[in-house]
Amino acid sequence: MFRVFQHHISIATLAELLADSLTSFLAIVLGTLTIVHLYGDANLSLGVSSAVRSGLGFALLIPLHCGLVGVYREGAERKTNRTKLGRAVLGGLLGAPIAYQLAVKTVVDGSQAQQLMGFAVAYLMIGLLIVRGLLLSAWRGALVQQRVLIVGTGQEAHSVATDLKSRRLRSHSVIGFYPAGNDSVLPAEDKRYNIFSRTASIDEIVHKHDINQIIVAVKEQRGGNVPMDQLLTARIQGIPVMDLAAFYEQTTGEVPVDSLKSSYLVYGRGFAQDRARTIVKRAFDVLTSSFLLLLASPVMLVTMLAIKLESDGPVIYRQERVGLGGKSFMCLKFRSMRTDAEKNGVAVWASKNDPRVTRVGAFIRKTRIDELPQLFSVLKGEMSMVGPRPERPSFVAQLKEQIPFYDVRHSVKPGVTGWAQVRYAYGASVEDALHKHQYDLYYVKNNSLFLDLLVIFETVSVVLFREGAQ
Repeated sequence: MFRVFQHHISIATLAELLADSLTSFLAIVLGTLTIVHLYGDANLSLGVSSAVRSGLGFALLIPLHCGLVGVYREGAERKTNRTKLGRAVLGGLLGAPIAYQLAVKTVVDGSQAQQLMGFAVAYLMIGLLIVRGLLLSAWRGALVQQRVLIVGTGQEAHSVATDLKSRRLRSHSVIGFYPAGNDSVLPAEDKRYNIFSRTASIDEIVHKHDINQIIVAVKEQRGGNVPMDQLLTARIQGIPVMDLAAFYEQTTGEVPVDSLKSSYLVYGRGFAQDRARTIVKRAFDVLTSSFLLLLASPVMLVTMLAIKLESDGPVIYRQERVGLGGKSFMCLKFRSMRTDAEKNGVAVWASKNDPRVTRVGAFIRKTRIDELPQLFSVLKGEMSMVGPRPERPSFVAQLKEQIPFYDVRHSVKPGVTGWAQVRYAYGASVEDALHKHQYDLYYVKNNSLFLDLLVIFETVSVVLFREGAQ
């Protein structure tokens, strides 16, 4: 994993980004060479300097648009190589006109700019097919895996092994389990893994099986349950040793609450809430929400008209939600349900294909248009562009009783979009709320301007391809 500020990015994703950037740069260079070969270099404005400047602009703008369509998104919805290739081609085609205006036309004169752009786009498409269709696939297959030793043989160890397989973390391979404390033996179906003897030391296992990562999957680590002296020896030798919370935080972008202790949150990194972060986040919120309101104003006007024409009732739906510090505020949304959706006054979880949703409401919910009025709440300071989605007071009271550390999400402003919304598929139950809360914990702990920008970018692909949650 590669750490950017507080956020972890996988090496595979970083390699994809760099490969697309290099492919984009080479497309301009090859386009320049082609024009020189065909027409000669007499009176040609395409020099080395022009090619490099245009190439650098291409190398920035094309991957940027690939990111907007979700090429680099590492959410729970894993994409096949074919899907990623298709989205990379789409990102290249969407980014090409903008790259032409900003990176080519400003550097190259007249018709030569158009010729260069034509050749560059052709080379870009060919390059994406070669690099993504062949080279990256081969590179992933040859990627050196993290050979993992799991300390523990109980249910927690079983869950780690299962998650590593189900989440398709191909960069991790479980070599075996080392007994710790009074853990029971793993279920029979997991005996395909090595269960090492307690008589063997962790140091011996590390060297014999080329272990390069250790995960301590033992919930109770006091009273000699965990061989700390052996783990210290491995750590001194450069072998990363992580507990369950740290492992899941780095590899999945969530903080699991079932194995979480307060000490992990107290002593761990993160929770940047200092004055500088507050000022930067507020400036980001004001600038972004103002720009989006200006951009979305025609859509908002059409939406208001459509809602009014379809059914009687208010256009804007106001609902009490819990915000920063547990204080309530009125959350604004375009009305997407019938006016009698909760006629008995009891809060009801929204569900997928909810029968209370109107035809216009179904469309604006899928496209997130119903959330646009919340941009006014961002300007007002009640919400942020990025943060945990605000819940209703009755649901908060219920979830606080059932989900550990639920109040931590109220230490930051609620957001129009959030890390959970771009990482977790649609759901509306206590179990879904638990999973979303684990992503929200990750955001609260690791929040930064970089993570805010990443969430905004990934929200675009979620809306375009109807991924994630509502």
